[in-house]
Amino acid sequence: MRLEGRAIRLTIILGEDDRYERRPLYTEIVRRAHRQGLAGASVFRGVEGFGASSLVHTARILSLAGDLPVSVVIVDTEEKINAFLADLDELIDEGLVVLDPVEVHRYVGRKPA
Repeated sequence: MRLEGRAIRLTIILGEDDRYERRPLYTEIVRRAHRQGLAGASVFRGVEGFGASSLVHTARILSLAGDLPVSVVIVDTEEKINAFLADLDELIDEGLVVLDPVEVHRYVGRKPA
């Protein structure tokens, strides 16, 4: 797959304890993105944060609150990202979904061994 120039970055921020059929929700999001042929998806675990509920979640030892923030980042064409949003609407009950225009400078996979 080739991805160059204008694209959309989809960022989904949710809690690591969020589930979809007993699996982490972020795992289901990545699985569906892969199934739909999106360019790629990465999951990043946060160390501290709060959202619409205003409850602070932190990884600090003395105040472990659990349910740390997790971000799923996907970059692809506007058409593919827009098509994927319907899946997200089905999956996400709470969290934040953000779309940003981006310019892809390089998108290169690993060479087969």
